[in-house]
Amino acid sequence: MNTIFRKSMLSVAGLAFAGGIFAGPIAAHANPVDAKPAAVAVQTAAPKPQGEQSHIDLNGEQVANAKAIIAATKKAGLPERAAVISIATSLQESKLENLGHLGDANDHDSLGLFQQRPSSGWGTPEQITNPEYSTTAFLKGLKQVDGWQDMPLTDAAQTVQVSAYPDAYAQWEQQATDLVAHNWNS
Repeated sequence: MNTIFRKSMLSVAGLAFAGGIFAGPIAAHANPVDAKPAAVAVQTAAPKPQGEQSHIDLNGEQVANAKAIIAATKKAGLPERAAVISIATSLQESKLENLGHLGDANDHDSLGLFQQRPSSGWGTPEQITNPEYSTTAFLKGLKQVDGWQDMPLTDAAQTVQVSAYPDAYAQWEQQATDLVAHNWNS
């Protein structure tokens, strides 16, 4: 046998033996037929909230509006993350209050839980002030955002809302997450 070939074979055998020792006794003697693939970490939880978080105490009407957003999200067949984004958006836009026309304090013709504007095509004033309708309209916009499920909440909300304050949604993520966790199965 060629000396170089023999040394190469011994080196390979030595690496294989050493690999078995370093991998541990179970790995060295595992039957490949019975081997199961190694577990792979998959992120299934929502991302951690970004930045400083705000919190407000909610009255009965605000809680009812949060529950209406959750119900509309479920009806649309979307996951909890969509409800979190929706509630955080509503917390920023209206503090979960179904706002009608506010006179001089109104931002243009913005109405409802999401401060949607009839003049921008969101619907009629009557539709926009209906929590189920306004949530469904918001969710329709959200579904058109590529990758919304995995992007930061504030980016997803901003892409739908086009706010003058694009980073403001992030501050409500923890409270929205808590509301959804508490009410999703009720």
